[in-house]
Amino acid sequence: MQAGKLRHRIAIQRPSEARDGEGGITRTWTTTATRWGALEQLQGRELFAAQQVKAEISHRVTIRYYSGTLNPVFRLLYGSRVFNIESIGDRDEKNEMFEILCSEEVSDATGSGSGSGSSSGSGSGTGSSA
Repeated sequence: MQAGKLRHRIAIQRPSEARDGEGGITRTWTTTATRWGALEQLQGRELFAAQQVKAEISHRVTIRYYSGTLNPVFRLLYGSRVFNIESIGDRDEKNEMFEILCSEEVSDATGSGSGSGSSSGSGSGTGSSA
């Protein structure tokens, strides 16, 4: 993939949960890495094929491979947009690019997304350069 196509700054976040003192659990998100990536909305045949696996898949994010942890319980941020990871592939099995299929989290009329918790700054992780 050409470097010019990796023009979106994508934050990778991991969840953590803590008891809130009233018997409930609060989920928060910590940014573990920030990478340049390509964010594409799936269309036509690609969208149809992806939705055969999972109906909500709407976007593909491509980032350079890195040795940090990345799994489907994590999420991606692009600006204020939230993308839940549905699957992660190692394109061509060469440890060069990750191809991540995502569903975009859509806010309801009150402006809150379907996820709970808050984002926090740059927690420990693998750094912020591509």
